Parts: sequence; C-alpha cells; structure tokens
Amino acid sequence: MISITEWQKIGVGITGFGIFFILFGILLYFDSVLLAFGNLLLLTGLSLIIGLRKTFSFFFQRHKLKGTSFFLGGVAIVLLRWPLLGMCLETYGFLSLFKGFFPVVFGFLGNACNTPFLSTLFQKLQGTGSMV
Repeated sequence: MISITEWQKIGVGITGFGIFFILFGILLYFDSVLLAFGNLLLLTGLSLIIGLRKTFSFFFQRHKLKGTSFFLGGVAIVLLRWPLLGMCLETYGFLSLFKGFFPVVFGFLGNACNTPFLSTLFQKLQGTGSMV
C-alpha cells in the first residue's frame, strides 16, 4: 500500500487548481493573470507532490536543460504579460521535457483501450507493435 503524506495531498489539490486556472485562462483568450496564477500553482503543487529536491533534479538534468529553459522561460514570459508567446514556449518545453514519457503513456492506452482503431493508433504512436 502506498502511503501519501498530507503535503502530497495538498500538492495534488494545488496542482489541480493550477491546471484549472491554466485551462480557464486559455478558454478566456489567454488571460495573462489566470495563466500566470495557474503556472505558479502548478509548479508549487508539483514540488509539494514529489519534493523540492526531486523537482530540482528532474528539471535541471543535463539532457533536459533545453526543455527546462523553454518551460521556465515561458512561465517568465507569461508573468511579464505576453501570454501567447509564453504558452507557446511552455508547450515546447513541456513536450521536450516529457518526450520520453509519451511512448509509455501511448503503450498503456493502446493496451487499456479495446477499440480496434484507437488501440492500433496508440500502438503506432508508441513506436512498437507490442509491449513484449
């Protein structure tokens, strides 16, 4: 059984609010205040969930510095009230940071989804035909 501390529970809630504010800021035509607040909540919640040391070591690995610089640069640009440019930079940084995780997600979705079209689509996005 996995034990979750109270700080991690609070971090999940803060991360959820961060995602909500980011999506609501995008829905309201890239409202810079909502996007900036969502970014700050998301980063705070992430560091509460996995801890400050693990967050720092994840973002500042040598092979992830390009993605980190684009992501954090996008956050800074959003805070300076250039929301469209900042969100574009953040998206590129996010995709660059988590590009190694996407095949795992697509493989899981391909196996979990029994719909023929979707399972073949997710398996093609994964890159291999099987998990074995």
